[in-house]
Amino acid sequence: MNPEQLLHQLQHFPLFTTHQLIILATAASFFLYHTYRRRVAGFYLLDFSCYRPSPGHRAPMAFYHERLHLENIHPDATSFQLKILEKSGFGEQTGIPESLARTPIQNGVSFSTEEASTIMFQVVSNLLKRTDTNPKGIDLLICNSSMFAPTPSLSSMVVSKFRMRSNIKTYNLSGMGCSAGIISVGLARDLLKVNPGSLALIVSTEMLGLNWYTGENKSMLLTNCLFRMGGAAVLMSNKKQDQGISKYELQHLVRTHRGKDDNSYSCVFQDVDEDKKLGVSISKEILQVAGGALKANVASLGPMVLPYSEQLCYLVSLTGRKGSIYVPNFKRAFQHFCIHAGGKAVIQAIQKNLKLNDEDVEPSKMTLYRFGNTSSSSIWYELSYVEAKGKMQKGDHVWQITFGSGFKCCSAVWKCNQSRVITRDNAWVDDIHLYPVAIPATAKISES
Repeated sequence: MNPEQLLHQLQHFPLFTTHQLIILATAASFFLYHTYRRRVAGFYLLDFSCYRPSPGHRAPMAFYHERLHLENIHPDATSFQLKILEKSGFGEQTGIPESLARTPIQNGVSFSTEEASTIMFQVVSNLLKRTDTNPKGIDLLICNSSMFAPTPSLSSMVVSKFRMRSNIKTYNLSGMGCSAGIISVGLARDLLKVNPGSLALIVSTEMLGLNWYTGENKSMLLTNCLFRMGGAAVLMSNKKQDQGISKYELQHLVRTHRGKDDNSYSCVFQDVDEDKKLGVSISKEILQVAGGALKANVASLGPMVLPYSEQLCYLVSLTGRKGSIYVPNFKRAFQHFCIHAGGKAVIQAIQKNLKLNDEDVEPSKMTLYRFGNTSSSSIWYELSYVEAKGKMQKGDHVWQITFGSGFKCCSAVWKCNQSRVITRDNAWVDDIHLYPVAIPATAKISES
């Protein structure tokens, strides 16, 4: 008997009408779908570790004042960089690699390799110890550094140091900018989909020593002022048994690329200046470009996370005559926000566009103040801040937002799986009681 004949007979059976059969079939479909979902493992974040520069790497503002004068830089370039630093929102504890602390500055490949080793080996070692993970148990390894891509690769350096097994799958991402942290999470998720029962290790960092700009182009001098030493390691799993011990579960990941627009593509660009000196220029239009990228990203993410009432208000505002567009209340979807600490102006612009309060952006501002812009790893310092403050609760949702050259905007949404997130070995644990602090609009730099 074929399905059509069976359905025909059931329709004439007195206990079932066509309407009842449809309801029954729909209910059965939902039951089977949710049963399948429960059996399929998710993507779990077991733990993560952030690099904490030693006191010897500390770069107080007075150090930069002295450094700029010792390097015999043109007075106009010196004055410009000092003004940027005074308005940067940085504190006195940010770190730089040893190569930048030397006189003259040493920016060779060997120094950047040493910088990479210092950061990556510390965060990976701490993470493996914290999670009691054997390095040979790692199945997938992803390393990202936008500006430093040596041979052998960064991932090979990690494999060699920790004696990982020979059939480990390794990947190296470069040129992806500050958004590479979430891009690496996306790559790990996609790889875990086709590698069941696996562990994925992500290492996000950026090397500063090789990219110090020695010219006078103001758009390229910005990178000297805005970036600091940092990195993070993240351990993900798709093993069902790891759900109970994991800190977070990945809910959504949305990537937006605006490279088809010329202004977006060129707003962060590596090139040589008129004197053939290599540097990375940052356009004055970067805030506008970032705003457009965020708007496109939110348009894709919103329907996945916002309550229907917020979506309806937004749709109604699009058809209104007043011209004002309703900004959804994202605090109805998220309890915590980790906005890339790319700079004080970036954080303030996102805060305004999303109508967030000062407490919502506190993790981003304090990360910028304490550690500076650590590029792709900044979102993990921010999540670490939330944990150290004891604010993370089971069931809370976290929205990580990053921006990167190209131009890209990426979002990751995590759900907390633990009733109490343990903060031992947290990058903030020794001095979390000192934060938050009031950050002045301008901090005058005086020579030590």
